[in-house]
Amino acid sequence: MARLNLLEETRYEKLPVTVYGTQQEASIAVASRIAKLIRDKQSKGEKAVLGLATGVTPVRVYAELVRLHQQEGLSFKNVITFNLDEYYPMKPNAAQSYVTFMYENLFSHVDIEPANVHIPDGTLNKDAVAAFCLAYEHQIEELGGLDLQILGIGRTGHIGFNEPGSAPNSGTRLVTLDDLTRNDASRDFGGKANVPTKAITMGIGTIFKAREIILMAWSAKKAPIIKKAVEGEISGEVPATYLQLSDHVEFVLDEAAASELTRFDTPWLVKDCSWDDKVLRKKAVIWLADTIGKPVLKLTEEDYNNHGMAQLAVEQGPVYNINIDIFNQIQHTITGWPGGKPDADDSQRPERALPAKKRSVIFSPHPDDDVISMGGTFIRLVDQGHDVHVAYQTSGNTAVWDDDVLRYMEFAIDFTHSIGEDNGHLTSLYEEMRAFFPQKQPNQIDTREIRDVKGFIRKTEAISGARYAGLSDDHIHFMALPFYETGKTKKNTVGEEDIQLTIDLLQKIKPQQIFAAGDFADPNGTHLVCFNIILAALNRLKVTEDWVKDCWLWMYRGAWHEFETHEIEMSVPLSPEEVIRKRNAIFKHQSQKDRPVFPGDDAREFWVRAEDRTRDTAKRYDRLGLAEYEAMEAFKRYIF
Repeated sequence: MARLNLLEETRYEKLPVTVYGTQQEASIAVASRIAKLIRDKQSKGEKAVLGLATGVTPVRVYAELVRLHQQEGLSFKNVITFNLDEYYPMKPNAAQSYVTFMYENLFSHVDIEPANVHIPDGTLNKDAVAAFCLAYEHQIEELGGLDLQILGIGRTGHIGFNEPGSAPNSGTRLVTLDDLTRNDASRDFGGKANVPTKAITMGIGTIFKAREIILMAWSAKKAPIIKKAVEGEISGEVPATYLQLSDHVEFVLDEAAASELTRFDTPWLVKDCSWDDKVLRKKAVIWLADTIGKPVLKLTEEDYNNHGMAQLAVEQGPVYNINIDIFNQIQHTITGWPGGKPDADDSQRPERALPAKKRSVIFSPHPDDDVISMGGTFIRLVDQGHDVHVAYQTSGNTAVWDDDVLRYMEFAIDFTHSIGEDNGHLTSLYEEMRAFFPQKQPNQIDTREIRDVKGFIRKTEAISGARYAGLSDDHIHFMALPFYETGKTKKNTVGEEDIQLTIDLLQKIKPQQIFAAGDFADPNGTHLVCFNIILAALNRLKVTEDWVKDCWLWMYRGAWHEFETHEIEMSVPLSPEEVIRKRNAIFKHQSQKDRPVFPGDDAREFWVRAEDRTRDTAKRYDRLGLAEYEAMEAFKRYIF
């Protein structure tokens, strides 16, 4: 019976999928399978031939293999490896090369024979690439093929660098990278312009010949493409769908990457659900309304029955009562008083009425997240008399164009000259900077002076934005958390000082209300790191500090994503005038306007993204039958 139930739940899935709670659990499980393969081969006196991947996805797998080698005696003497791909052209000692990646994350820490390591050569002349690719294929074939191939997946659906349009029988070859793939790599290269346009990759046909294939994916960022790869039709537009044709493939996912699969996203379509779960009930009714394009209060029993929700109608009906309940829940999220409405019944409101004037702190991971993500709410909290503080957690000094540095230096030189001050030292620094920038390599660390100027630019912009929102200077805090201050896009791990600085600030303010960035789509992003620092500080403080018991933590989202409607617990409507005020606050961040250094794959300016996002939230509420607003900022409470 259990087997039949599982088959029913996974009937939309066209290949085997295993889901783990976290990427750490999944990575350890994959590493254990690799280790077992290596040891089984050793016991037979045979070589283990592994196909390896690069990128963020396999990092923890490699870390676990290193641990197994160092602590449990796993030997790699009998291991032969073939990497999937390499950028072209690419020097092996470049920071972005996959040679560097593999040695930093695995090969330098285990006892593998250097002669057994094979990685595509990014230094070849173009006319030598075809022969190299053919030889790469022959080497794999001569060893009897790959025993195990591990894969990640790109947001285009690529495996290796087999981009959309790749043939299912393709071999190792030189390819042109998709624009989205280059966007995703831009941070590693210090900007998209520095990302190579080509790569050498194993083909889908080569991958397909492996005796075992494991594709891994972590984080909600990968959830949409995972759904296409697992449940979609086989198509050259999503190369990973070709894996549906294999009898020896498995997808290994964490919960976030699996979140859009039918059995997790809309489980009522594949199994009986526990409709006592209020969150699931709210999600299902909103989904039904969106799916058939009706306001919640117009949904009928027939609508429920025709869309997999007959069980809900029977157990919790009549459906009109369900509709009213869900409508009221959504309506109660709407408030024009994000700090709580004084002297009002707060039993149906998202925030408490008391204390009437709250101490609020807005944590902003970068110097502009506060106004981009919740600028309207920020301004309203100040207007309504709350004691609002803003804390900029990082300097944001990696996201400033080099020519902005020269522009500000030129201003400083001219100003000091105009007031008769000696500007010789400034002029000397300026000339050093002008000499440095033309020679600067992709992702090369700026000099300390350049990093300082970039940080000052972001700081003055943040001060201007916070002042515009109504804050006095003593309520504007710059934390410059040490984990960020590497001068590189790759940051340090969080240390004790990061947490202690946050504890000190919280102790100083003793807020009743905290707003923090809750965009976790990218598990390696600054937002997640900064949120976890806040959480670590609060969890320590709640042991000894009584004020923490009365402190609520609200999460906001950035300019790229928004909470799903059923997740929203507080929605703050903005009038047309408030939208303009928010826009003006964002405009104070001039270095991020027009074309930011790291724009992602969204070509819109940040203020446009922010307005489109909040306008879309308002439209979603309107379509469900709620009042029509110009825009809405959304929040979700986090219980710590």
